[in-house]
Amino acid sequence: MTLRVTHCPVNIAGIPWENVQALRRKGVDARLVVFERGKLHHEADWSLDRRGPLAVKLAQQLAAFARLAPRTDVFHFYFGLTLIPKSLQFPLLRALRKKSVFHYLGSDIRGKTREQLAFGKRADAEIVGSYDATRWVPEAHVVPPGLDLRPFTPVPPTDAPRPLVVHAPSDRERKGTRFVIEACEQLPVELDIVEGVPHEEARARYARADIVVDQLNAGWHGVFALEAMALGKPVVTYLKHDVVERSAEGYGIRIPIVPATKDTLVDALHPLVEQPALRREVGAASRAYVERVHDIDRVADRLVDLYRSL
Repeated sequence: MTLRVTHCPVNIAGIPWENVQALRRKGVDARLVVFERGKLHHEADWSLDRRGPLAVKLAQQLAAFARLAPRTDVFHFYFGLTLIPKSLQFPLLRALRKKSVFHYLGSDIRGKTREQLAFGKRADAEIVGSYDATRWVPEAHVVPPGLDLRPFTPVPPTDAPRPLVVHAPSDRERKGTRFVIEACEQLPVELDIVEGVPHEEARARYARADIVVDQLNAGWHGVFALEAMALGKPVVTYLKHDVVERSAEGYGIRIPIVPATKDTLVDALHPLVEQPALRREVGAASRAYVERVHDIDRVADRLVDLYRSL
């Protein structure tokens, strides 16, 4: 019997859409339903395009759930959100004998207490995208974010004497952009800060990079770093040492990202700036790592196994 899964109600960073596409390739009847289409990631099978006061929006959401429930075995929720209010969502799921998953994406759980995240225990399973995130949801399954590698043809770093550093902050304060700018001013590099542009344009600018700097605060990498690694770029970011070790054990491979803090960023960048061969070596290792850990088709296999275990 074909497994039927509805992913909803947002498409944060394009992760839900990528998951749905990969699941379809595995023979799963999967779809993405969102409240509204995002500006940077507008992909969805169905957008409710909610309009009007709260009561009208809720009516639209309830109608959508009524339409989706008969053709869904598992509801896969993202970002701590449900299709209808949680007070109704979970009693209805239980009554209809439908399974559910909460899939957290980072900022939805970071820094929150167990009490604030207690709602997640009402689902049949919880997912986080890294071993770093398990400190907030220890019982969660670790399923790394997947990337469709087919559009990402590696573009090795150049021999440019003034290499191009690319940084793409979703939030300058959270990503430590000020420190990236200060570090680059001390080195013979060019700096391209990619902000507020469509994803295709952003990816084209990533492809021109010789070195990529992700973030200096979170302690682990995001999707931007994965895309850069898929393009064969060396990535510099702040990584917590204990998470690096746990991830190496869990995934069976050590992440080749160059670690740095805001205080050590200049020192971390310097060898990459001075040695084009090192840039290419780290970039090649980065691509190999993404193929092994983050290939969306491998991630889809993990999701299917989880759904069938519920």
